[in-house]
Amino acid sequence: MNETILRTIHAQILERIAEITASPKPTYSIDGQEIKWAEYLKSLRETATWIEQQLNSQEPFEIISRST
Repeated sequence: MNETILRTIHAQILERIAEITASPKPTYSIDGQEIKWAEYLKSLRETATWIEQQLNSQEPFEIISRST
């Protein structure tokens, strides 16, 4: 994925995390389908961390070495 797409996805995930944490909801079940907000939030955070790692690995870096 290119950097622009990753940054867009990351921003969207952070917005969703902010929405969920602003008004947390309990786990509940509708017609046999269970909605687990805590697990969803955990998954969003893990995805955001992964994207941050990908973005950091793409940034320029400097290797400092010493001659002996």
